[in-house]
Amino acid sequence: MISNNMAVVGAAMGAAAVLLPRVKRRLELSRAKHRSLTGHSKMAKRFAALIPGYAYGQEEFFNADGAPGEVVERRKLGFERLATLLRERSPKSIALTAEARGGISDLQFTGAYRVPFQFSPYCREHLKVGSFVESASGVMVQDLDGNHFYDVTGSYGVNVFGVDFYKACIREGAARAEALGPVLGSYHPCVAENVTRLRAISGLDEVSFHMSGTEAVMQAVRLARYHTRRTHLVRFCGAYHGWWEDVQPGPGNPISPRHTYTLEDLDPAALHVLRTRQDIACVLVNPLQALHPNAPAPGDSTLVDSGRKAKFDRAAYTQWLKQLREVCTARGIVLILDEVFVGFRLAPRGAQEYFGLQADMVTYGKTIAGGLPVGVLCGRRDLMRRFKEDRPADLCFARGTFNSHPYVMTTMQVFLESVASPEIQALYQNLDATWNERAGQLNAAVAKENLPPRVANLSTIWTVTYEQPSRYNWMFQFYLRAQGLALSWVGTGRFIFSLNYTEQDFAEVQSRFVQAARAMAEDGWWWRNPALTNKVIRRGLLREMLRHRFGW
Repeated sequence: MISNNMAVVGAAMGAAAVLLPRVKRRLELSRAKHRSLTGHSKMAKRFAALIPGYAYGQEEFFNADGAPGEVVERRKLGFERLATLLRERSPKSIALTAEARGGISDLQFTGAYRVPFQFSPYCREHLKVGSFVESASGVMVQDLDGNHFYDVTGSYGVNVFGVDFYKACIREGAARAEALGPVLGSYHPCVAENVTRLRAISGLDEVSFHMSGTEAVMQAVRLARYHTRRTHLVRFCGAYHGWWEDVQPGPGNPISPRHTYTLEDLDPAALHVLRTRQDIACVLVNPLQALHPNAPAPGDSTLVDSGRKAKFDRAAYTQWLKQLREVCTARGIVLILDEVFVGFRLAPRGAQEYFGLQADMVTYGKTIAGGLPVGVLCGRRDLMRRFKEDRPADLCFARGTFNSHPYVMTTMQVFLESVASPEIQALYQNLDATWNERAGQLNAAVAKENLPPRVANLSTIWTVTYEQPSRYNWMFQFYLRAQGLALSWVGTGRFIFSLNYTEQDFAEVQSRFVQAARAMAEDGWWWRNPALTNKVIRRGLLREMLRHRFGW
């Protein structure tokens, strides 16, 4: 009997010896995740699947916050004036958008997710905006009806130096490629020069070309796994690295993450996971997260209250990257800097120069092909090789029909030459000081009039935050459009300025921003109720969703 008991105890101790280290690692991983749903992609997917689809009728649309009748009437009148202005100003642009929407799935998606889903159907029916533009020059775009708008879309990050700069790059690039034409497989001679320049910019040994930034990141991760023989990648909470598989886990991806750890940015617990786990091949860093750590890219579709936060601390983020570099070096983890969005926007050599970092691999895209689509991966020689001489069947395959397309490569050549010119280099002088001062001026202007919007910026990349709890901050994007500012479909989540904005240009944008905020306040959308906190708004929304989901 005693021997049986001892055997049971021994077996239990043996099982504990096996399980306890696993439990410990699991707890350490959990502690390294952000506490929000953004840090727990599987839970976020489950939660998203429970949210019911429903829409506000007219009364709920204008009185979602329990405003007095007089305020509701002001909103209705202001909404009608705004809708009439947008409709009468751009009939051709709106008509073509409506005609094309049935055949363009992107238009259907962006139209539906321009505002929070409860407000979306009524907005789409009554508050029309156009998605077509006809021409662009300087810092402005023109729609099909001849209206001019200051462009703060930045072409999703492509437009760093101004649209006329990119027109010139494409024009000259096409002329250089004309003799060869779209011959694929062989290289245009300019590719060799591009590689030389990219090696100097990145500080790395080898280069591969791809068709998009997403593809460049895919190849970087694949090569890191190939050479380390490890399975997992680490990304940080909220960061975007393209929409493929594990690097974009959570809502929006039908596949659950299998080989991805989503950890909390700027957190020592994340460093501990990197120091102790044996299965991590690479760490992906998107420097744009420095503006809004541990939060996804801000868009007005999720602007249900005033909880959006953003603040850039260059010193803190620089120190964080230094710590990441040290841990990755010590553990043989590949550090990949994803500069697809911020590359060439922060400094001539990109985020590596700006933050004083040397990564093992760097990805570029957006602007680097002078306005044409491309992805670029630069890396250490030992990481870039796709085969092994001693094991000829052990490959890391990656090819693309349009990789190194002659017209893309020649336009890239023009871009890289132009960026090195004194004229473009001069745009980087006092870049942070200039744009920080402009953000400060705009904040002072709206604060002076006691208006809720504020801006936070990482150089020329801005987001709008709101000082007062409200259900209607997402309406601000339409008032900005009415004042002649061209925004992307994410609304006030992201303003992206090109570096060619003059003081006069920016003064005009600031004036229009303040006028839009003033008009929105006068129309009653920022009615103030001290009892209406962000917490109260979120709790009310939860009860509302439960009622629609379960009939409570």
